[in-house]
Amino acid sequence: MNKLTPKAAFRKLAAIYTRMSDQYVKAADAMNLSCEGCTSNCCLTFFQHHTYIEWAYLWHGLNQLDESVRQTIVERAGDYVEQARLAFAKGERPHVMCPLNLGDEGQGRCGLYEHRLMICRMHGVPNFLTRPDGRKVEFPGCWKCQELSAAMREAGREPVAVDRTPLYADLAKLEMAFVGRKLRNLPRVDHTIAEMIVLGPPKF
Repeated sequence: MNKLTPKAAFRKLAAIYTRMSDQYVKAADAMNLSCEGCTSNCCLTFFQHHTYIEWAYLWHGLNQLDESVRQTIVERAGDYVEQARLAFAKGERPHVMCPLNLGDEGQGRCGLYEHRLMICRMHGVPNFLTRPDGRKVEFPGCWKCQELSAAMREAGREPVAVDRTPLYADLAKLEMAFVGRKLRNLPRVDHTIAEMIVLGPPKF
């Protein structure tokens, strides 16, 4: 497989994101799920991300921001990493606002909404993943989704769940095409968005 240029790889990644968005909307509309009136915030959920291409795409977006905004995000990312470290030291799961959420008291929209990563895009609706060994891993969605799902089942209806297996398969292929043969020898990506920001663009 020929190694892709960043421009070509990002175009293909955006196409995968568009497919994901279409499926998300279908699942959300089936249960009338929306973020309106939600008392929680998905940006407080602790997520780790696992691809170099999404890491690079994140920085592609960061580099399009005004310097002052980008610097604010970098500073918030540093604070996030430290707060997460302290939480883990106490045996707790971090519950810290994502540095990309620039609204007052965490109620704003993602500062890199068009460049947000796959896991951020999937959070909310029911979805599942079939592993290479055939085991099915299910994700129930956010708390609001779970309440709506329970109500649907009581009424004899099954919520629409997004099969993210083909999306992940295509992302894995794209990762290989983007990074190239070096991928097998590189450290596994296992970072929060904050860590990806603090560490800078990926190097490979």
